[in-house]
Amino acid sequence: MKLIVLPGDGIGPEITTATLAVLDAAADRYGLVLEIDQHDVGHVSLAKHGTTVRPELLDRVRRADGFILGPTATFDFKDESKGQINPSKFFRKSLDLFANVRPARTYKGLKAPVGAFDLIVVRENTEGFYADRNLAQGAGEMLVTPDVAISLRRITRLCCERVAHAACALAARRRNHLTVVHKANVLKIADGMFLDICREAATQYPGLHVDDVLVDAMMAHVVRHPARFDVIVTTNMFGDILSDLTAELSGSLGLGGSLNAGQEHAMAQAAHGSAPDIAGQDIANPASLILSAAQLLDWHGARKGEPRAVEAARGIEAALSTAIEAGHATRDLGGRLGTAEFGRSIAEFVGRV
Repeated sequence: MKLIVLPGDGIGPEITTATLAVLDAAADRYGLVLEIDQHDVGHVSLAKHGTTVRPELLDRVRRADGFILGPTATFDFKDESKGQINPSKFFRKSLDLFANVRPARTYKGLKAPVGAFDLIVVRENTEGFYADRNLAQGAGEMLVTPDVAISLRRITRLCCERVAHAACALAARRRNHLTVVHKANVLKIADGMFLDICREAATQYPGLHVDDVLVDAMMAHVVRHPARFDVIVTTNMFGDILSDLTAELSGSLGLGGSLNAGQEHAMAQAAHGSAPDIAGQDIANPASLILSAAQLLDWHGARKGEPRAVEAARGIEAALSTAIEAGHATRDLGGRLGTAEFGRSIAEFVGRV
């Protein structure tokens, strides 16, 4: 299995190194052959090559079995004409990675302030209220006058259908429960279409129970009783907000895995940012990127019929759980380990679980 690895900015190189240690252990334990091809993106690439993402990286990624993108300083990159390309946006759009799959679950050994739960948010990833994903050319926002700004939101049948089927298929492999999150009582046309398409898609999955919740009410429900949910599907911005909330409720945003998947390609990406304020201090939590890498192994294994990759993904998830339960964790999780040592601890548990 060939993986392109792009460490990114800030804490990206540190958590990427920890993630690669865990992947190496999983490869040894489960008999995988991993070929790692590592390249610069972000500020390092900008300084070396005059662009945050070299065009040839896209061809390398297309030829690989998947890729890992560490956090990048996206807020710093404002002018694409000067090579300041948002790497995450670049790959999501270029590869049409339409489904952002974000699991969230609680762990033994960590406080569960809202009770134990295990759910997945499936977020549409290519349109919605995101100015960089709405138009083929130009931006989805405009300043009409100094006092009037307009933001466009695009919702299409194709994008709704494919993310709905991705979520339904995932729910069918879990607990057969799909929740559609929307605001169709106010956004009657766009969210109404999204809701109808999700309901229609669900009819093709026998035994799948479907309900729907308004997005504002959903925020209250996941705080009050998150265990009632299994797979949640929603539009882009709602999913972005909701998945950060569910990850934090599990113990830390640093525990939120994130896979950006399309028909042919997938990108593992930590759910959090590059955290430049703690970069180089060996205190960042690498769990999000480690879990995202496990999701990538699972995606590849299921797609290619390679059970060892799926087993390795499960082994990494189990090793992380075991490490946390044993008190081996970074400070944000109540432990005392640094980034590198936490990665090594998880890698050791991969070999023992």
